[in-house]
Amino acid sequence: MDSHSSDAFPLFSAARARTQRAQQSSKIKELAEAVKSAGFLTLDEQAKALGLSRSTAWTILKASHKASGLSGSIINRMLAAPELPRLARTKILEYVEEKAAGLYGGSRSQRRKFSARLSIEKWPVCRETESSLIPEHNGITVRAARGRGSS
Repeated sequence: MDSHSSDAFPLFSAARARTQRAQQSSKIKELAEAVKSAGFLTLDEQAKALGLSRSTAWTILKASHKASGLSGSIINRMLAAPELPRLARTKILEYVEEKAAGLYGGSRSQRRKFSARLSIEKWPVCRETESSLIPEHNGITVRAARGRGSS
């Protein structure tokens, strides 16, 4: 059998998909650990910190989410949560970046749709996260220059 046989590709694709799902699950577990390490120990506390219902928080924190991972709307809700711990916010932003880059699979079209569903302008952003995502020029962030930043 030649190495370029069509029979070899499904095995490669299946193995790659398993690896991608494992990477995605690992990142979501890091998010769960970040929430716990910030002192949110009960499911009620964790759900409130994430800005999610108990059942949605349970699904995410137990890494039993669907294979497509976290949706844009769930990410928007978490990032809009006023009690979201800083480390959890960082893990979510890493997840967004990696998912949009295709690390967890998905076609270009799927990744484009995922990115389009994110409401970046609506996220309350802590100063440290903001400075790492939005370049400053003479101490003024891009958002501030557009009239959306703090005074």
